[in-house]
Amino acid sequence: MSPSPKPAPLTTIFSLLALLTTAASTLASHESQHPISSSNSKSNTKPDWHNTPGLPFIINTWGGTFTSATNSAFHYLTSPPPVDSDSNPRLNAINAIVAGCSTCERLQCDGTVGYGGSPDESCETTLDALLMDGDTLDSGAVANLRRVRDAIAVAKLVLLYTRHSLLTGDQATGFAKENGFKEEDSGTRESRGVCEEWKREGCKTGSYRRNNVMGSGEGEGGGGGCGPYVPVPEKELGLDGGLGETKQLEAERSGHDTISMIAIGKDGRMAAGSSTNGASHKIPGRVGDGPIVGSGAYVDGEVGGCGATGDGDIMMRFLPCYQAVESLRRGMTPAEAAEDVVRRMVRKYPSVQSGIVVVDKDGNHGAAASGWTFTYAYRGGQMSEAVVVTVPPVEGVIPLSADL
Repeated sequence: MSPSPKPAPLTTIFSLLALLTTAASTLASHESQHPISSSNSKSNTKPDWHNTPGLPFIINTWGGTFTSATNSAFHYLTSPPPVDSDSNPRLNAINAIVAGCSTCERLQCDGTVGYGGSPDESCETTLDALLMDGDTLDSGAVANLRRVRDAIAVAKLVLLYTRHSLLTGDQATGFAKENGFKEEDSGTRESRGVCEEWKREGCKTGSYRRNNVMGSGEGEGGGGGCGPYVPVPEKELGLDGGLGETKQLEAERSGHDTISMIAIGKDGRMAAGSSTNGASHKIPGRVGDGPIVGSGAYVDGEVGGCGATGDGDIMMRFLPCYQAVESLRRGMTPAEAAEDVVRRMVRKYPSVQSGIVVVDKDGNHGAAASGWTFTYAYRGGQMSEAVVVTVPPVEGVIPLSADL
């Protein structure tokens, strides 16, 4: 009969327990640093971010009068034209964007959408608009549209009846006239009065000129801030080459309140679009971010959509809405995707005014802003009216060494 094995010493047992505890702690630490690589969904401690009210769903930049656009677009999705009408049910989400943006064009929302606002240096109001389909990624847009007030409707014609993505200027006006739109003044007595007063005061605030000296001239401005403009020789532009963010006082900033909108139909089809009259006192011919795919708006029905508003000349350099939707694809929440985009812009332009609203394909939404307090409006599911959300500007700036 063989002897019974001796029990293990207590010191050995304690050593094994300590080793196992250390290994478990190391593994937990590794998983917390790399949550994407973990197959256990319970390891994700991110608070619940789902806030969809259900479909159909409309979301757009800004509250106030802009909620009229929210409600118009939502009404189209919930009460579309009858089947025997001239409309096509496949285009319900697109037509909802048209219904919403055209409402703001008619109401001249905040003076920054539609006719009679944001006159350029020559006192003319021009319009930009964009439409995009979430299934095909087809888009249609107009920019610097002159003497036609229905910008979003003309953008729809570009989308449906051309193979182009963008028409501009007088040629866009000609295209609109070919398709039955009337040519009329896009300015008003009030908008021209604002511009004329600006000229009488010497064009001293809100100018988009830089690296110029003022030559002698006659008439309003008297050769002062209203020109004529003489470019500073390139060799005299200094160590920065005349590039970089212009130092502009807060008081000089004018509105940039583009309406950018995303629609999700009952069938899950998505569309996005925008409409704006641009920036006040812009140089004639200027095209902002609004009609640029991926900047003013973007949508991919497999993932979600985005709308943007703010300093368009800066924002279009980042294609913020394309970036935000791709961040959704990579697993960010709508709020995270919006903040990521804003911080990318703030890193290069600390004082940029921006507002980004992001929604996934299920109607979960979020937003971020910089340089101002931003608002957005949404309505979905069984909601009886639009709700406005206030978004404070982001805090701090990400370091230059951050992995972007």
